[in-house]
Amino acid sequence: MGKLQVALVAHDRKKIDMVIFVKEHLDVLSKCDLYATNTTGTILEDKLKIKVTKVLSGPMGGDMQIGSMIASNKIKYVIFLRDPLTAQPHEPDVSALLRVCDVHNVPLATNLASAAAIIEKIIADQNAEDSTDNS
Repeated sequence: MGKLQVALVAHDRKKIDMVIFVKEHLDVLSKCDLYATNTTGTILEDKLKIKVTKVLSGPMGGDMQIGSMIASNKIKYVIFLRDPLTAQPHEPDVSALLRVCDVHNVPLATNLASAAAIIEKIIADQNAEDSTDNS
């Protein structure tokens, strides 16, 4: 099956939280193909020295690009640390991304607690694949 594909997106006020979260779970996420909107991906690459495939920034169409990848079955998990207290100029794109996750039954985390649950699911899927590979 290969590596699992994870999209990482964070609103401006959540980018530091994303860096800390990814650093804390690097042992799991380093075994995944990581995708991110441009600013989030650039920060993750700079701070953590990891490889991230970047799309456009969210307001420039990156959320829609991630959504297209979900619809094309190229993304298996989404961790989107949203800032629920700040209005986003591209809110329709954010809503569309959330909707496409629901339509395609893709696990979606929008806060650190649900992101931790997604990490547990990724671990389970990685372990299942390892046991299949060893059969």
